[in-house]
Amino acid sequence: MRTLLDLVVPSECGGCRRPGTRWCPECARSLSGPPIRVYPRTDPGVPCWASSRYRGPARQAVLAAKERGRRDLARPLGLALAAGLAELRAPGRPLILVPSPSRRAAARRRGGDPVSRCALVAAQSLHGCQVLSCLRVWWGVRDSAGLSARERDRNLRGRVSAAPMPVRTMNAQVVLVDDVLTTGATVNACARALTATGLCLDGVFVTCAV
Repeated sequence: MRTLLDLVVPSECGGCRRPGTRWCPECARSLSGPPIRVYPRTDPGVPCWASSRYRGPARQAVLAAKERGRRDLARPLGLALAAGLAELRAPGRPLILVPSPSRRAAARRRGGDPVSRCALVAAQSLHGCQVLSCLRVWWGVRDSAGLSARERDRNLRGRVSAAPMPVRTMNAQVVLVDDVLTTGATVNACARALTATGLCLDGVFVTCAV
């Protein structure tokens, strides 16, 4: 079936567009290095880490997953996320991944939420890890592309909320996950929303950082 499908819609690597494979070994290696500590312009008040800079295969894979419907890339991107989290994980504590929220219109257009899909793949490969999709973006939020750091902050302020946290998360290591970190306005708004529920956010981990 895969061979017949490739005759109609040829497969190509989500990172370098090499034909005949969905994700090549070279692109996989580009996301296999140690986590990179990053310092966004808008500080969320917790350490921020990335699997890669926003360039090369990581950038192409994120764009393909978001804008070209490449749902199959959730697995390699999720496994890269899991590998980075494993290096930063606090021993003996359960791990909670909180995906950064998407606007409903964007999620419908993309056939779902790529960040949540990656988080679920990561959680499946990490023992004692779960995903809590508790963040919501309310009406009035614009697409952040092309906005300055100040405009991004104004765009999101007061428009991200979190559902009350269950008691079982109180002793967990909680990490906010996203695909791209630019100015930090989104993760900062998410951090504020989580803190408002009484939750202690331990860090942020993204696929790539600008």
